[in-house]
Amino acid sequence: MNIVEIITKELGITRVHAEAVIKLIDEGNTIPFIARYRKEATGAMHDDVLRAFDERLKYLRNLEDRKNTILASIEEQGKLTDELRKQIDEAETAVKLEDIYRPYKPKRRTRAMIAKERGLEPLAVFIVSSKTSASVVTEAEKYIDTEKEVPDVKTAIAGAQDIIAETLSDSASLREWIRKKTYESGVIVSSAKTKKQAEEKTVYENYYEYSEPLKKIPGHRILAMNRGESEKILTVKIEAPEEEILKFMNRHIGAGRNKETAKYLEEAAADAYKRLIGPSIETEIRNDLTEKAEDGAIKVFGENLGQLLMQPPIIGKTVLGWDPAFRTGCKISVVDPTGKVLDTTVIFPTAPQNKVTESMRVIEGLVRKYHVDIISLGNGTASRESEQIIADFIKKSKLPVQYVIVNEAGASVYSASKLATEEFPNFDVGQRSATSMARRLQDPLAELVKIDPKSIGVGQYQHDMNQTKLSEQLGNVVEDCVNRVGVDVNTASFSLLEYVSGINKNIAKNIVAFREENGAFTSRKELLKVPKLGPKAYEQCAGFLRIRDGQDVLDMTSVHPESYDAARELLKLLGFDASDIKNGNTRDIEKKLHEIKASIPELAKKMNVGEYTLNDIVKELAKPGRDPREDVPAPVLRSDVLDFDDLTPDMVLTGTVRNVIDFGAFVDIGVHQDGLVHISQIADKYVKHPLDVVKVGDIVNVKVLSVDKERKKISLSMKGVPQK
Repeated sequence: MNIVEIITKELGITRVHAEAVIKLIDEGNTIPFIARYRKEATGAMHDDVLRAFDERLKYLRNLEDRKNTILASIEEQGKLTDELRKQIDEAETAVKLEDIYRPYKPKRRTRAMIAKERGLEPLAVFIVSSKTSASVVTEAEKYIDTEKEVPDVKTAIAGAQDIIAETLSDSASLREWIRKKTYESGVIVSSAKTKKQAEEKTVYENYYEYSEPLKKIPGHRILAMNRGESEKILTVKIEAPEEEILKFMNRHIGAGRNKETAKYLEEAAADAYKRLIGPSIETEIRNDLTEKAEDGAIKVFGENLGQLLMQPPIIGKTVLGWDPAFRTGCKISVVDPTGKVLDTTVIFPTAPQNKVTESMRVIEGLVRKYHVDIISLGNGTASRESEQIIADFIKKSKLPVQYVIVNEAGASVYSASKLATEEFPNFDVGQRSATSMARRLQDPLAELVKIDPKSIGVGQYQHDMNQTKLSEQLGNVVEDCVNRVGVDVNTASFSLLEYVSGINKNIAKNIVAFREENGAFTSRKELLKVPKLGPKAYEQCAGFLRIRDGQDVLDMTSVHPESYDAARELLKLLGFDASDIKNGNTRDIEKKLHEIKASIPELAKKMNVGEYTLNDIVKELAKPGRDPREDVPAPVLRSDVLDFDDLTPDMVLTGTVRNVIDFGAFVDIGVHQDGLVHISQIADKYVKHPLDVVKVGDIVNVKVLSVDKERKKISLSMKGVPQK
């Protein structure tokens, strides 16, 4: 198996680029670094493609290792032939490989093994042979032996059939055909586990009597059935085209070629399918469907998480974080534009205390004292009641303050974590949570990296998935976002720094410790003084770390130190100096290049630098230190509240997409109950997946289709509604 050839073909890339990527990965380079600073080697491969490349490379290398283990095992048994070696070498999937290995795989003692020990293998060969005209019963009499526990003909024939059944089960080609046939023609069926449960209203009631073709069922329904089954509410099974399968098995074994043996072969085939092949294939298909469903859900979760992390920061604003609650009171934290906590308190405007007047007096005092611009309200328990109080306060006080609802998913997890304790040792969990409400509005990325991605609440069925795979994939998303934005090394927390290319948790803590002991970094080169941050780690991280007002103005850009000479040469050629970068005068750099009629290929050759690298330098100098999150729409700031009872069909509202799933998108329209835009209502055209049209954080216009006040459900539509 040629790994380079396989990846080249699958990803549609050149062999040269594939070999270069493998070399870069093997040298310990991170995906963000390769994507951003090794474009010449990769042909400017996007980080998504590089992630897929890395994943496929790992799979194929693991497959290769497994092949070597299997070859060694079969060779040790003395059963390895050239033909078998060829089949193993050409296997392209783990399933195909395991099918080939099945007959040689060490097994627990089976019925067929026992039959062989009793000397019944020749009888099995006799039954399978189509040339004999002798009676099977007569032949079986020869094998009666009480010492071998074969007391009669019936036992002898049954043992021979066990051997035939296991041989059929071990046939790689037969299993492949049955697996394909089951998937193509089979149906997955779910039902309520008991009659009593069938009468109960649960989230699984749609699946109490449900069936769907295996090849058509979407991933979210597989995950729903799995959860219902694990909660012992549903029974789930696969109904295969058993009649067709048995006919094929009988043809495969030649049951119709000899009337003397036909009956026994058909019985052996039926036993092989029902006892050995059928249950195994059902497990394999369900595992495969689950894995694909999980992969799809993880991909959607990753997309949602990426969009959430890339929400634009609210810069230069003093924010009041409001963590709502009933009995324990609403926790308040005021945070200045740099994220520093100015004040914290607890108020009791909600039930059971209902101290609205006193609470609003406290809030007015804080707003006036600290010149609060925005109130950032968490969307948890008592959020709706708090929002009404805030809206009334803004209306009555006429203060120039607005409010915004933020997703507080994961805030309680963070506030009770070791990290939060280290960050705010003198705060209780409520104060930490309120501070998180404020900060996640100011800089979502910097705050949300402190929370386990699984707890951020923008996915579906995340707790049912392969947790290792989920954590790895979501970690990759966070890493890509952090490195795309860049990190100010003098203000970043160690939890943000540890996602920077080349930096692990220990190095991140060392950077913060070094900064606290020696003061702010004044140059990227100083990073080499940080314990355990060696040349390789520096190469990987330097371009992603920013230093504002440092010794070298290029340190505030995404230009890598290895390209500083080229950047300076370019600036000199165009009549710029370092101060022009700071003053923003280099924004006309592309125009200057056009004026002097300098082409990128010519300049790249002259400066001894790659064209992709030079292009990136030009783009960066045109907008030095630019935050890519500027392109994303800012959150909707509100000053009044909409009540659930205000909603009527055909009302058109503006909302924020909070979560995207396989069957639609949930949109916050300001009533504390996100409405669902079903996939069929997302656009006027056919939509394969909601992510093709909307993403988390998008500001959309929606029309109310229906309101179910009893179940607190809102159905929305984007069809025929003009979007910005």
